[in-house]
Amino acid sequence: MGRAKTMEESPPSPTSLIVNSPRRTVSLLRGRRQKHRVSDLDEKAAGAASSFATGFAEVHGPKPSEVYGFVGSITTVIASVIFIVWAYTPEPWLHYLGITYYPSKYWAIAIPSFLMVTVVLAMVFYMGLNFMVTPPPTSFNVMFDDYTRERSLTTSSVGEEQPIEPISDIGVNQINKLMFG
Repeated sequence: MGRAKTMEESPPSPTSLIVNSPRRTVSLLRGRRQKHRVSDLDEKAAGAASSFATGFAEVHGPKPSEVYGFVGSITTVIASVIFIVWAYTPEPWLHYLGITYYPSKYWAIAIPSFLMVTVVLAMVFYMGLNFMVTPPPTSFNVMFDDYTRERSLTTSSVGEEQPIEPISDIGVNQINKLMFG
């Protein structure tokens, strides 16, 4: 009897310690004290794999991108409210509330103006770069280049089913025919 009991308390076999994630490792190490059958662990792993998409947030919590987005949106709202209160509240009211250390009201107009000018200049710069990289209209690179794909004329069809044609370039003559008749 004593010998059989020590056999039951031996660590689980290596096949029962199949790990899918770091969290699974921790849960298996905690579960060594309990008696688990190998089939129970395999069923849990199969269930976790099948419900991965639906139960991911329940098991592992929200994704970091969602958390960063939430924190970023809350921070943006708070910063916007502070900025609007600072920009539109008269100085005597701020002094009455005990707020005496704040930037000049000049920056309430200057910072948004600088940001708008920066955005407009970035868009102009981006369009200028695109115009510089684009070949001139008289260049043959406008019509043909290293990545040009000719349309294949062979199509294999099975019965009434027509396969989707692979991506290809439309020739200039076909475009002119379609657009100008």
